[in-house]
Amino acid sequence: MRPSYALDLKRNAIRELVSSCHSTNPRIFGSVLHGTDLDGSDLDLLVDALPGTTLFDLGGLQIELESLLGIHVDVLTPGDLSPKFREQVLAEAQPI
Repeated sequence: MRPSYALDLKRNAIRELVSSCHSTNPRIFGSVLHGTDLDGSDLDLLVDALPGTTLFDLGGLQIELESLLGIHVDVLTPGDLSPKFREQVLAEAQPI
């Protein structure tokens, strides 16, 4: 399944799950944003971690999202992005 299709089907559930895992402001970037995703592509998701959020929270979010959507999901925070393309991703990322 294309990640863009999974996103369209479960947009509200994704927002709720992100909120329940100590994160906020879910945004997409990468192939889904650019409309170039294919079957087997992953969903690149950028979130802002709330104070006190742990790596376990973010890892749990990734696992829950993958279970919900049936596709691979990469969950990143702005600090996880490479400095080489951080500014571009932050400028282009779109809210879910």
